[in-house]
Parts: sequence; C-alpha cells; structure tokens
Amino acid sequence: MMNPHSLVAIVDDDESIRESLPDLLREFGFASLTFASAEEFLASDGISRTSCLILDVVMPGMHGPELQQELKRRKLEIPIVFITARRDATIQSRLIEQGAVACLTKPFSDTALLEALNSALPEQ
Repeated sequence: MMNPHSLVAIVDDDESIRESLPDLLREFGFASLTFASAEEFLASDGISRTSCLILDVVMPGMHGPELQQELKRRKLEIPIVFITARRDATIQSRLIEQGAVACLTKPFSDTALLEALNSALPEQ
C-alpha cells in the first residue's frame, strides 16, 4: 500500500497536533518528524528526506503558503497536505490550485488524512 520508508514532516505551531499526529502516522506505516515553525523545518536536515509535508496554513512567522512558495523557489517538490482551523473554501481552493495535494479543516478524520497521504504518496 504505502512505502514504509516514507517520511512525513509535520509543521504546525499547535503542540497538540505535533504530539498526536506522529502516533497516527505510525499506525498508517509512516515515519515522521515534527517542527513548530516553517523556519525550523527549513533549517533542518529533515527537509531533504521528507516525502510529504503536513503543513498548517496559519502560524507565527512564516505561514504555510509562504513555506510552499519557498520550497518551490528552492526547486524542492515535496507534496503538501495543508491543515487549517479556518473554514474558508476560497483559501482552500487557492492552495490546491497552487499545488497542494489537499487542504483539511481541523478537526479532520483519520480517514481524510490517510486519503490525502495516499494521494500525495502514490504507490511506486
């Protein structure tokens, strides 16, 4: 189903997300790393090993869409699943148009996240 060696990076300023998602991702068969900010992710050595990024839209400092643009500028093609607490269809559709795999509204279901990850990381 999935590549067990796929590394999913989680970038979210919400500590509860950074604490809970790795357990869920492990159940799905993914390894994960967590980062409290976009800047922390960009400065890490995990960036080169990341197969998919779960990225919060609104964070202090660099927002998720700004990180998406920075990755494009660096020519790093990492599939992104955005997560957000804001129910704004305009923002969500714009993120998809700009290349995101999905944009999930918190709280999202385990199934919705798994479907987004399966879309981001198709079988090879």
